[in-house]
Amino acid sequence: MSSPPITGPGDEPGSSEPGGRTRVTERPVERAHPDPVANASGTGASGTSRTAKATGIPGRTILLGVIGACLAALGALGAGGILVRDPILSGTSLTWIRFGHGKNLAELVVYLGVVLLVWAWVRLGRHVRAGRVGSRGVLLAITAWCVPVMLGPPLFTRDVYSYLGQGLLPLEGLDTYALGPAAVDGPIAENVAWIWQTTPAPYGPLFILIAKGVVAISGHNMIAGVLLMRVALIGGLLMLCWTLPRLAERLGGNPSVALWIGAANPLVVVHLVGGPHNDLMMVGLLALGTLMVMRRQHVLGIVLVTLGAAIKIQAVVVLPFLVWIWARHLKGTELSRFVRAAGIGTGVFFAAFAACQLVANVSLGWIPALSANSVVLNWTSLPTGAGQLAHGIASWFYSPSHSLYYNTARMLGMALLGYIALRQWWLSRDGEEHNVIRRAALVMLGMSVLLQTTFPWYFTLALALAAALPLSRWASTVIVFGSAFQIAISYPDGDAASYNHLHVAVLLLLSLLAAKSLLRNDPLGFSRKGKGAHV
Repeated sequence: MSSPPITGPGDEPGSSEPGGRTRVTERPVERAHPDPVANASGTGASGTSRTAKATGIPGRTILLGVIGACLAALGALGAGGILVRDPILSGTSLTWIRFGHGKNLAELVVYLGVVLLVWAWVRLGRHVRAGRVGSRGVLLAITAWCVPVMLGPPLFTRDVYSYLGQGLLPLEGLDTYALGPAAVDGPIAENVAWIWQTTPAPYGPLFILIAKGVVAISGHNMIAGVLLMRVALIGGLLMLCWTLPRLAERLGGNPSVALWIGAANPLVVVHLVGGPHNDLMMVGLLALGTLMVMRRQHVLGIVLVTLGAAIKIQAVVVLPFLVWIWARHLKGTELSRFVRAAGIGTGVFFAAFAACQLVANVSLGWIPALSANSVVLNWTSLPTGAGQLAHGIASWFYSPSHSLYYNTARMLGMALLGYIALRQWWLSRDGEEHNVIRRAALVMLGMSVLLQTTFPWYFTLALALAAALPLSRWASTVIVFGSAFQIAISYPDGDAASYNHLHVAVLLLLSLLAAKSLLRNDPLGFSRKGKGAHV
């Protein structure tokens, strides 16, 4: 059954395109009911009507996002994580966009593109929550928005050059867990951000294996290396897109909403794909492994999550929660079921991880390297921010040590995270899927804000599971605000913008506007007709 289209100027209700596909235009119909989350038409907590299968394709919204993604990729040629020796612009009349006012203009183009992409994502969310667009339309949007950023320079980061350096070191017979990219001369090392030049790889053996494979193919061709790394990691997005709707069906969420929040999210498109970041592969494996455990394919599920941890160790946090689900599927007393599930699960984890170590031919040196990013100080990590605030106040009275306040606050943050993790894990011991996944997602959210350093893409780890849960209007609005705020908390070239007060203030206002736009077609009240029209 086709869902009702949105009517607008020049569009007649019920119009369709060849093949019977409902055309979804972009002006929402006003509704008499004041709550878009729960109404008489059957809209549930996830914010989407379940009375009919949504089949609409929001063509204008998708096009808006494509324009935004193209502008971001275009502006990145001058303001993104560009090469020190750029073979594309060097020797042309366009080199001016890399310096001075030209770079400022390129930054504005990137920001404009990101604003349009976020705007398109919020509009897509209104359609999805109202039941006008289903999974098919969201998947089409994800595809269309990811293609431009996959072809452009790195956005909001230079980490991909570090990845290539970490893959080059073992190919040169050096230990990537003992040395940084600067140990090898050449174009790869010279493009790594200065702060990571001498930093050993903090990633697991599976990712080092992937990085080695990419560099073995691309060699010192930097553009080929970036593109191949994106291709190698895009499998994580494919896993995420396949898994999220199925997770939502089991957890009582809405498949289309899950895709909209967990995969179409600009944090995924711009940072994980446009970066790229290896978190993309990690979250894909984590989500898929979680689904397999819920489907009683316990060993396979634990192996997949372990592979995610062999990319980045943060994925390991979900494994103790999955043990409760596994134990619930077994027979016997509560204690015996837990012991069997935990014992077998632990054995599977160590076996799978050891296999990754052997295949990648690396040591366990990544464990001490996990603290490498602690050199980054940003207030978006709540403990670090608290330490900075305390240090600033203390500075009024004497000359305190920076490290004393930062390290103390960070230790307290880790202690708080440990308490939250243990408490949430224990409260999920009933093994009920919704309860377990909700609490695991809370712990992963806690990791995102309580670890020593917070980067925008860290939040995608929690969203990979939270997106599949039934989400209230309030929760969806908070996710939109947080995603919009985090997406541009750094400059397009990856440098921190979190201490530029004007930048943060503008970003905060735009994020509030994005959150309000999820609920209202005209959040600023410019249109009398749009005033009070909930979507």
